[in-house]
Amino acid sequence: MSFWDHLEELRGTLFRSILVLCLFAVLGFIFKKPLFWVVLRPASPDFVIYKILGWNFSLEMINVEVAAQFFVHLSAAFGAALILAFPYIVWELWRFIAPALYEKERKAVGGAFLMATGFFYLGVAAGYFLVLPACVQFFMNYSVSSMVTNSITIGSYMSMFTSTVLMVGIAFEFPTVIWALSRIGVLDRGMLKKGRRYAIVAVLIVAAIVTPADPLSMMVVAAPLYLLYELSILMCPKNYDID
Repeated sequence: MSFWDHLEELRGTLFRSILVLCLFAVLGFIFKKPLFWVVLRPASPDFVIYKILGWNFSLEMINVEVAAQFFVHLSAAFGAALILAFPYIVWELWRFIAPALYEKERKAVGGAFLMATGFFYLGVAAGYFLVLPACVQFFMNYSVSSMVTNSITIGSYMSMFTSTVLMVGIAFEFPTVIWALSRIGVLDRGMLKKGRRYAIVAVLIVAAIVTPADPLSMMVVAAPLYLLYELSILMCPKNYDID
């Protein structure tokens, strides 16, 4: 295929992906009530993780701009659409790059694309049920002075919700990347084991930034991140020859 033929294929891939994304976003606009029941649930003190860990906080959410609630709805709809459309987008990307790969590369990368969806949803769940609540309870209990009261805008909460859940979902793609790189001979298990001590330090630093005042919250955030690294080691063969 010529460069322009590839460009045409890429345009078709992007168009179909955006179309499906928009269709799911429309559903988010139609089903506003169940969408925001899910979105606002981690802001409720009776959310399941708060009861399990005994976390307490008080959150008052306000709106201070005329159009803010509409744009929050827009953001929530497209965030939910991206999560729901993820398997289709991954499939479209696979269709686009597969013809450019050799047979053995196609098998390795194809397996990685299949794994990507599962790990993404696992990450979204971890972000929603663990990381986001840990962030909410820490920031709501943090205060520079008793004279300052936390009154959170809906836009601020929505920004934290979207970035946290989606970023953790993307972070959980790490084992998929490691598995694909190991299958094509770039990484092996020994290399990851040698980097384990650095991974532990990096995970603890990230967790401390998110929840610096609460050791329990810090461990809630750090545990899934480190388990992710160990899972990557188990998924990576001792050595693998693509030939």
